[in-house]
Amino acid sequence: MKNITFLTGYYGSGKSELAINLAIKEQVDYVVDLDVVNPYFRTREQEKIFNEYGIEVISSDLDYKMHIDMPYISARVFIPFHNNEKRAIYDLGGNDVGAKLLRQFEDYNDVDIDLYLVINVYREESNTKEKIIQLINKIEGIGGFKVTGLINNSNLLRETTLEDILYGEKTISEVSKETKLPIVYTAVWENLFADNLVFQGEILKLKLYFRKNWL
Repeated sequence: MKNITFLTGYYGSGKSELAINLAIKEQVDYVVDLDVVNPYFRTREQEKIFNEYGIEVISSDLDYKMHIDMPYISARVFIPFHNNEKRAIYDLGGNDVGAKLLRQFEDYNDVDIDLYLVINVYREESNTKEKIIQLINKIEGIGGFKVTGLINNSNLLRETTLEDILYGEKTISEVSKETKLPIVYTAVWENLFADNLVFQGEILKLKLYFRKNWL
């Protein structure tokens, strides 16, 4: 993972949940919430958790930023691009619509970044190799940056089994083979985690922050 990493993916891919866990695991300095599309699950809502780990959340400078639903982005989102000693994870809005916000970083194309696609094969929009590759092409065309890696976050929420994750890996491996993009992480819910698990990419032990009160 590079100093600046963007996460993108379809709605329901678990992108924001993964952003929290990855930020804590990698001990980044900033989490930048660029989701101006979906008002329900946003990384900014977990600011208290981030503060416990010394991670600063950047989103909106407006008052009541936790409760507004408007496409406002603070100029502070550019801060990590001006300090190569800081690490940041950017949580984009869902699919190609959210990827449009990448265009505002075009002037920083000399900065080496990662753009990871979070995939849940149990979502209709990303349940086949062809649909996932189509999404990659859309994101790259609209956002102007190349996807650099894939994240297997295949899950059925609390009904997920290890076999479900393996099934996701099979489909995403086909994408990886065709696109030459590596699977960089595989997310495993903490209740399923064991030290002897073997999956492609680095295993990310996932704690549920958003969903814990929903099911």
